[in-house]
Parts: sequence; C-alpha cells; structure tokens
Amino acid sequence: MSLKKKLIVLNTTIMLGLGSAFAIPSVKAESISEIQSERTGIQSDISAAEQVVQELKKEQSKMNSQIAQIETAMKENDEKIKDTKQEIIDTEKDIDSLKKEIKALEERIAKREEVLKERALAFQESGGDVNYLEVLLGSSSFRELVDRVGAVAAIVEADREILSQQEADKAELEKKQAAVEKKLQSLKDMDVELKGMQSQIKEQKAETVNMKAKLEKKESETKALKQALENKDAGLEAKIASIRENIKKEEELKASEKADLNRAAEEVSSSNASSKESSSSSKGEASASSSSKGESSSNSSKNSSTDKPTASKTETSSKPSSANTGSAITAGYKYIGNSTYVFGGGRTASDIANGRFDCSAFVAWAYKQAGVNLPASTGALTSAGRQVSKSQMQPGDLVFFNTYKTDGHVGIYVGGNKFIGSQSSTGVAIANMGSGYWAEKFNGRVVRVN
Repeated sequence: MSLKKKLIVLNTTIMLGLGSAFAIPSVKAESISEIQSERTGIQSDISAAEQVVQELKKEQSKMNSQIAQIETAMKENDEKIKDTKQEIIDTEKDIDSLKKEIKALEERIAKREEVLKERALAFQESGGDVNYLEVLLGSSSFRELVDRVGAVAAIVEADREILSQQEADKAELEKKQAAVEKKLQSLKDMDVELKGMQSQIKEQKAETVNMKAKLEKKESETKALKQALENKDAGLEAKIASIRENIKKEEELKASEKADLNRAAEEVSSSNASSKESSSSSKGEASASSSSKGESSSNSSKNSSTDKPTASKTETSSKPSSANTGSAITAGYKYIGNSTYVFGGGRTASDIANGRFDCSAFVAWAYKQAGVNLPASTGALTSAGRQVSKSQMQPGDLVFFNTYKTDGHVGIYVGGNKFIGSQSSTGVAIANMGSGYWAEKFNGRVVRVN
C-alpha cells in the first residue's frame, strides 16, 4: 500500500474515532436526560404520596378522636346495662314482696269471710227473720259477697268493724295487684331496653374495629407505595451514575486512542513531506465533519431536553350538595362525622354540646332548632304528627325502623331514599334506606310533623 493510501486510511480512522468519541457520550447524555425526566415524575409522585401520608395522619387523628368518643359511649352504655340489670333484680324482689303481701291479704280476707259466715249462721239459728246465710252463700262474686255482708252489718252493728277492715284489705289488695302488674310491665320494658343496649354496644364495638382496620390498611398501602417509588427513584439515580461513569471511561479511552492516532499521523507525515498538505486537507475535512456531527448530536441532546414530556395531574372532587329541606334536617349536618351514639344521650346541654345523642333525642333536638317541640322517645314520636304512606314520603318526615323492638329506631327523611339520624355505629349520619340493612328494618311507618 502506498504511503498516500496509508495516510488516507489513517485520517479516515482518526475521523471515525473522533466522531465516535463525541457521538456516543451525546447519545448517553440523551438517556440521562430521559431518565432524569422520569425521576422528576417519580419524585412528584413521591411528594404526592407524602402528602397523602400527611392527610392520613390528620384523618387518623380525627378517627382516633371518634374512636375515643365511641369507646367512652361504650363504657357509659356498659354502666347503663349494669344499672338496668340491677333495676331488674330490684324489681323482681319488689314483685316477690308484693306477691307475699297479696297472699297475706287474701288469707286475712278469707278468715274474716269465715267469721262472717259463722255469725250469719248463728244469727239465723237464734230465730232471725232473715236467712242471712242464704244471702251470703248466694253471692256470685267476692265484691257481691262484701256488698251483701255490708247489708247484714248494717243490721248487725257488732260486725261493722270487721266489715270495715275487710273493705280496707280489699282496697289494699287491688292496689297491690295493680302495682305488681305495673312492675311486671316495667320489668318487660327494661328487659327489651337491655337487649337493645347490648345490641348497640355490639355494633359500636364492630364499627370501632372496622374503623381501625381501614385506617391501618390505608396507611400501610400508602407507605408501601411511597417506598416503592423511592426504591425506583434510587434505581434510576444509580442508573444515571453508571451511565456517567461509562461516559467518563469512554471519553478517557477515546482521548487515549486519539493521542495514539495523532502520533501515528505525525509519523506518516514526517516520512512523506510531499503528502503533508493533502493529509492536512483531509484531516481538516474530517475535523469539520466531526464538528458537524458533534453539533448535530448536541442539538439532538438539546432538543431532547427541551422537549421532554411533562406530566400534569388534575384532581377533581365533587361534593354532593344538599337541597334545603328545612332547618330540622340541616341543623344536624354539623354533627355528621362529629358525634357519638349514647343510649339515653342528647337530653342534657353537655350531651348536645358534645354531639352525644340517641336516635329519638337527635330527632327532638333537630326539630327544636326549627321551632318545633317533639318528645324524645320513639314510642311518643310515632304519634307526633299524622301518619302518611311511604309512597308519599317527603323530606322532613319521620321514618321508623324495627331494630331491637318495634319502632326501635327513628330518623328524618332527607329524600332520595335516605335519612339522617343518630345510628349506633356511626353517630349522626345520613344512611341509605333504599337497600341493605335499613331497607330491611324500615317498617313503613312515616309520620309527618304538623
């Protein structure tokens, strides 16, 4: 091969070597730019995840407060259950005592009846004109007997005191029997209420466990997401570092190869001085070409960095607006998510200030805000207005549910098959009565407050 051909080959090799030295790092620079852009998006997601974590902490604080309220209500309801059980025991003792007193009264009355019979018989045997025994024995009831004995006593003055005692005992007997019946009914009512309270406690405990589990799951998922994003970001960072290290090594290698090629070119130039000008011209063209490629690569890199995609996240939230269905409905909105169901609650200023209601007390309070006084018991609320059919329900009507007893729960209809009320598991909340639990419990009773 002639010296000139060798020089051309050598210059071409130099040109290609220089082109590679600039082109490869440029391509890898573009890769870094793309990875960095991806990292920017991931870091944005990490920031969003961190924001979610912070919001979850606020939600957790709020939920912990709600759980504390529920647990307090549960303790108070437990105390009410204990008190009610003790009342049942005391009532049963009262009933036993009344039964004993009734038995003693009946025995006294029976003994006096025998005395009166004996006296009437003696009176007849002594020649009395009236058959008083027939009068007594012909009575069809105890009251009639007493009345007939009274007639005999009117004649027989000596028996007046006995008859007076008999009447007094009879009146006492009727009083005791009425007291027993009242106590028995009270006992029955307390037993129903006790079962109701136990049911409410069970629901509250289940809701507390559910709230805690949901919170822990959501927090765990968010932390896992954040960790995954951080791991991915760290991987991309390591990838960029590796690319930069490779670029550095390749630049060093290319610099070494360029130096070797330059030395070789100088050796060829010195051995053929006549080809120097041609060689220099070729080398100039190679440099220009290399510079052009470098500029092209640089522009490509610049365009890549300026045209990198940007991610935008648009968050939209819609909050259903409630139609103005009256003060009685809207008054309770402030307690949604900020109240606790307490059996027998909502009847003191302290309870109301702290959002502690049972269902009937909440309804009474809500209507009081609208200037209407209603009783605070489900039984009394069933007669607080006129009954209408469920097909005619309209916002503001009272709706009743058979829970632990008939009409055991009450709320205020807000429309759309929903009602607002104080539920044992949620406190004051809007619940769906068109399907699920409340649809099954709805008994069709609708009362329109006059």
